[in-house]
Amino acid sequence: MDPEDRPASSGDDPTVDGPAGDGSDTDDPFDGDLDVDPDGDDPVGGDPDVDDPADAMPIGESGSGEEDPGLLYRFRHDMNGPLMWLREMLSSVAVVLLIGLILFAVSGVWPPMVAVESPSMEPNMNTGDLVFVTEPGRLAPDVSDNDIGVVTHEAGEENGYRTFGDHGSVVIYQPPGRQASPIIHRAMFHVEEGENWYDRADDRYHNADGCAELRNCPAPHAGFVTLGDNNQQYDQANGLAEPVAAEWVTGVARIRVPYLGYVRLITTGQAEVSDVLGTVVVSSAIGSGGKLESRSGVDEGRTPGVESRTPSVEGRTPGVTSATRAT
Repeated sequence: MDPEDRPASSGDDPTVDGPAGDGSDTDDPFDGDLDVDPDGDDPVGGDPDVDDPADAMPIGESGSGEEDPGLLYRFRHDMNGPLMWLREMLSSVAVVLLIGLILFAVSGVWPPMVAVESPSMEPNMNTGDLVFVTEPGRLAPDVSDNDIGVVTHEAGEENGYRTFGDHGSVVIYQPPGRQASPIIHRAMFHVEEGENWYDRADDRYHNADGCAELRNCPAPHAGFVTLGDNNQQYDQANGLAEPVAAEWVTGVARIRVPYLGYVRLITTGQAEVSDVLGTVVVSSAIGSGGKLESRSGVDEGRTPGVESRTPSVEGRTPGVTSATRAT
């Protein structure tokens, strides 16, 4: 029979023999073990247990399989780069602020530290020292007899109260109208308004022959007579200030840290790095038994082992005022 005359096959036609003619069956390409995902999610012929790679990728991973930690994680853990530098800078600022807040909580004044700018309190306070202060009345000693917690040199001698190498409290005060930095000097004794304090004054620290020749005598108002440990005259005798009223006192010195105040003085242009190096050299010489000299190399006239207030040794610099710079 001619192929063109063969009748069309019906649905129940026998299977077609394989190419080898060996009677083997030829599978239908859409029959057998092939799974078809009814949702269309799996690829044709794919493993039914394997999800789409896009679905299997964890959130936060890139297409390369590496985890993207995020900006916050990188800021906290990066060991190099701009985020590390920013973290370190902010950490340093936070530590400084924390220390400042703790000191403020203790001292009650802001700033709680001042830098000594001049040598008028030497040798008990030196230029470049950083001094921790408290507000008047805070941490007041038992021997204080006033509301601001100041013990005068006069009272300190009677009670044995000493700070910074001598009797009495060292105060920071700012007279009205003074434009310069506050003054840090020792409170010597207290006077009342109108008091003739000539007889109470030590004649080593003034040149007057009576109250009429002594500045601020009689006292124009109640207050403290003050003196720099390295000065030859009372602040009130040389005209630096009238008796220091209680409201002029901004703080009481408690602790000093050598050299740290130079950071403030250098940044404000009041000192040079060479000043710090010179101070360290002089201090090293003193510690090794060398001669005590001033920073300029000029002997200040002190006799080793003799108290600066010994009548035969004045050891003070005329007209020198120890000022402080807030830090």
